[in-house]
Amino acid sequence: MTGRVVLHGVWVSPYSKRVELALKVKGIEYEFVEEDLTNKSEALLRYNPVHKKVPVLVHNGKPIAESLVIIEYIDETWKEGPRLLPQDPYERAKVRFWAGFLHQQLSEAMASVIKTDGGTQERAVKEVHEKLRVLEEGINGSYPGGSPFINGDGMGLLDIVVCSILGAHKAQEEVLGIKFLDPEKYPTVTSWVKALIELPLVKEAMPPHEKLVGVFKFFRARALESAAA
Repeated sequence: MTGRVVLHGVWVSPYSKRVELALKVKGIEYEFVEEDLTNKSEALLRYNPVHKKVPVLVHNGKPIAESLVIIEYIDETWKEGPRLLPQDPYERAKVRFWAGFLHQQLSEAMASVIKTDGGTQERAVKEVHEKLRVLEEGINGSYPGGSPFINGDGMGLLDIVVCSILGAHKAQEEVLGIKFLDPEKYPTVTSWVKALIELPLVKEAMPPHEKLVGVFKFFRARALESAAA
């Protein structure tokens, strides 16, 4: 399956990064269009009129929006290359469940920590740890083998989602002075993330640490300013 593949995204967006990782795992050539979210392109608004957000994958002129939907589309369209979701329906359902949990709950809780301070931030930190505990127990229960790579050898959908949310944890911890990944509390999740960020493909795709620290500082300062205004 070939054709022109264009990804409209933002280099720092974890949602864009997910789609980039999926394309790289599959070995699909693509063109990346960096969007300015303060001045959205006419193409982005046309391709994603509902949410007006990145990422949007355009395959042969047809747009697909929402990172998890795009990754499933990639897996179903390009059959060659590693599978991003398991073939077995039950295993696939488990992956979708945990990907949804991470996407909706852990991701939002972590964003909340960056955007707040004081008591609100303390509550958000507590929530992140609660979600990490649920993830640790859930992964140990769902995958008794304890392998960090849920799909066998290569990165699958769940690995990609975890990487997009927790792959930059060192930069987040440096900016916030708060430790999220504790190997004593969350041994499975910590070793999983550690194994993922060591993969050459991930190292190549992830922005440099210092650049991420700068972006998190900027986002945090801007969020706190607008909250105080």
